[in-house]
Amino acid sequence: MKRWVFVVLGVVLVLLGALWTAQGLGYVTGSFMTGSRLWATIGPIVVILGLWSLVTGVRRARS
Repeated sequence: MKRWVFVVLGVVLVLLGALWTAQGLGYVTGSFMTGSRLWATIGPIVVILGLWSLVTGVRRARS
């Protein structure tokens, strides 16, 4: 797989995970996810997966 796919996927996952975390914690309103512990838990997991994808993409760029 191309390295840029990992980088783009990583950025999207980090942003999405951060949004889900903020919604789960109640900082972003207007959604069924607002104030839900489930999304406050899923969000950080998605952020970690996004960071892993970013690191993988950057490492592939160096090799």
